[in-house]
Amino acid sequence: MKSLDVITLLRRAEIYAPDPLGARDILIAAGKVVAIGRDIEPPRNVEVDVVDVAGAPLVPGLVDAHVHLTGGGGESGPSSRVPPMALTDLSLAGVTTCVGLLGTDTTTRSIESLVARALGLRHEGLSAFCWTGGYEIPPRTLTGSVRRDIVFVDPIIGAGEIAISDHRSSQPTKDEILRLAADCHVAGMMSGKAGVLHLHVGDGERGLALIRAALETSELPASVFHPTHVNRQQRLFEEAAALAVASGVTVDVTAFPVEENDPGLSAADAITQWIERGLPRTRLTCSSDGAGCLPVFDAEGRVASMDVGSPRTLADTLATLVARGHRLGDVLPFFTSHVAAVLRLATKGSIRVGGDADLVILGPRAEVRDVMAGGRWLVREGAPVVRGPFEKAARVPRGEEES
Repeated sequence: MKSLDVITLLRRAEIYAPDPLGARDILIAAGKVVAIGRDIEPPRNVEVDVVDVAGAPLVPGLVDAHVHLTGGGGESGPSSRVPPMALTDLSLAGVTTCVGLLGTDTTTRSIESLVARALGLRHEGLSAFCWTGGYEIPPRTLTGSVRRDIVFVDPIIGAGEIAISDHRSSQPTKDEILRLAADCHVAGMMSGKAGVLHLHVGDGERGLALIRAALETSELPASVFHPTHVNRQQRLFEEAAALAVASGVTVDVTAFPVEENDPGLSAADAITQWIERGLPRTRLTCSSDGAGCLPVFDAEGRVASMDVGSPRTLADTLATLVARGHRLGDVLPFFTSHVAAVLRLATKGSIRVGGDADLVILGPRAEVRDVMAGGRWLVREGAPVVRGPFEKAARVPRGEEES
């Protein structure tokens, strides 16, 4: 569980909030940032953990809006079900806030298990939320309706990943998408949550047509829709860019590996294009598809090969962008503040007084070095100092347990 009685003073940090603030000290107490400034004096008569950051970049914890916390996959039979995620899968990647979801398989996996895993990760030290539903419509829910799930179930902040333009989808109509989006929107208003419809977009020729039609024939705001995987093809990325400009929809690219001759864009290439073309930066986010199956299908719609997504691809993408010459403060928002804005998580995605002390110290190549979540260190010098309750038993051979 989180320990909120530790006071920490980070000295000489090069803070990116995500905008660059320069060299500052930062004081942390009760899981919050309580002061940012130069030469902060530690409180007297209390124990303070003083850490000299020595000029290393200090950035907000990464916010990942698309993680298969209970595991994804299953498209190639029971043996292709991806295992659930452990705490260190996320913490070592610099992810301090995540949103879990179901994908294709809403038959052998459940919303109940998803909510339970999110609550478990909260107990272990992360900020974890959920999308209700999965690929299909009508969506799987916990209470019997999307609206009630969002309003009454604490971790649930919207619906997703509802599939469109994909042979694995339930082939939804515009009216079905509209009703689902309306439920998300109204539930978000009632609960103060995001109320977002997070949409999986496949390779189908229809692309984002359902979203355009829904916006053109309803009063719903563009902020309700958050389509992901829009970098899976260049044509889809162009369509997403046009939608973001014309309608104000925030679109999401996935940090999946891109092989030679792959029709997709890497997340680093997609973000680079977005910046160089002067597209509205706040309308783009990046997620990992962690523990999701990344299948390649043959002409018959059968899985020909598959890979598994990892939250580490977010930090890898960030490091790649910095290595290409992008300024850290220019690219950080795609992984932090832009995502927090979509999710309506006001205390996440930035470093500011009153915000959550979710912080990452980067190494010389912009790699994740130290991770703090809610004021508690989870990773130091690239190694986990906190593990999930079953990680040690699962990863250390019997007879070789640490004393």
